[in-house]
Amino acid sequence: MERIAEELLEKLNVNTAFTIPIFGGIPVHESIVVSWIVMAVLLLVSLWLTHGMTVQNPGKRQLLAEFVVQWLDNFTEGMLGEHGKQYGQYIATVLMFIGLCNITGIFGMKPPAKDMNVTIALALMSIILIEAAGIRAKTFKGWLKAFSQPIAIVTPINILELVIRPLSLCMRLFGNVLGAYVIMALIEFILPVGLPIVFSLYFDIFDGFIQAYVFVFLTSLFIQEAVEVEETEPKKKKKKKARAEA
Repeated sequence: MERIAEELLEKLNVNTAFTIPIFGGIPVHESIVVSWIVMAVLLLVSLWLTHGMTVQNPGKRQLLAEFVVQWLDNFTEGMLGEHGKQYGQYIATVLMFIGLCNITGIFGMKPPAKDMNVTIALALMSIILIEAAGIRAKTFKGWLKAFSQPIAIVTPINILELVIRPLSLCMRLFGNVLGAYVIMALIEFILPVGLPIVFSLYFDIFDGFIQAYVFVFLTSLFIQEAVEVEETEPKKKKKKKARAEA
C-alpha cells in the first residue's frame, strides 16, 4: 500500500521538463511543455484547414473548416447571448485548448490542468475578460455602480465575487481533472491490463471534454451577466411606442 502511495505521489508531482540557462536558471514544468504541444497542434491544424481558401469551388478541407467555425459560432452564441457573442472566439479557443489538454493522458502525457498554475492562469484570463467586457458594455462608472445593485447592502458580496469567481473556475477544473487522474492511476495499479482502457474512454475523453464545456459555460454565463445593460426609462418607452405602432 505504501508503495502504491509513493508511486501515486510521484505521478502527481509536477516535474521540471528542462531549465532555461538564464537568470540563474528558469525551470520549465512539464505542464507548460504539454500546453505548448497542444497550442502547436491547434495552430498547425488551423493553418492546414485554412491554407489555400477560395471563394469559388471550395475543397473538402475548406468546407470542413467552415463547418467547424460555423458550429463553434452557433455553440458559443447560444451561451453568450446577443450582447456577448463578440467574445465567442475566445470561448471557442479555450474550449478547444482545455478539451485537447484533458485528453493528452491517452498519449501518456500528464494533463496540464493537473497543475494548479495552469488552471489559475486560465481562470485569471477569463475573469479579466469578464470584467473588461462589463466595463466596455456599461462604461467604468456603470461597472462600479453595478456592485451596489440591486441594493447597496450587497456591495461587499458583489466585490467578493471578484475573488470567488476565478477561484471557483480554477478549483473546479483542477479538482475534476486531478480526481480523474488519480482514479485512472489507481485503476492501473490494481489491474494494469484491460480495465484502464475502458475507464480511459470515460475519464480521458468524455469527462475531459465535459470539464472543458463546464469551464467555458461558466465563463460565458459570467460574460453574459457582465454585459447586460439595464435599459433606461426613455429607451423602454421608445420600445413600447415602436411595438404599439407596429
